Amino acid sequence: MAKRRKPRKWSDDEKRMICAQTVVSGVSVAQVARRYDLNANQIFNWLKDPKFGPDAQAAEDEARFLPVEVIAKPTRPEAIPDADGLIELELASGHRLRISGSYDPEAIARLVRHLT
Repeated sequence: MAKRRKPRKWSDDEKRMICAQTVVSGVSVAQVARRYDLNANQIFNWLKDPKFGPDAQAAEDEARFLPVEVIAKPTRPEAIPDADGLIELELASGHRLRISGSYDPEAIARLVRHLT
């Protein structure tokens, strides 16, 4: 009688790492599956999930360029708010995002990433 294996729980990081190995030139999914004592179908299922597919990490690390238009500073002083600064972003969708006062550059970067 064949010995039954206990199902292993793989963390999300482990799944990403295993899935990333499938895109290496000359390496097959079957080879990666044997390396980790997995069924190749399990890896194919993980690859279908956007969280674990090979593009998941690349998408997070990929630099993105956004169109920027520099416009002249308003000449009327009353047009400038009494704040630390003013940022106005015009998105490709036509929407504008205005940020005045103090701001966290990282928070703005995260916001822009989610809007694009």
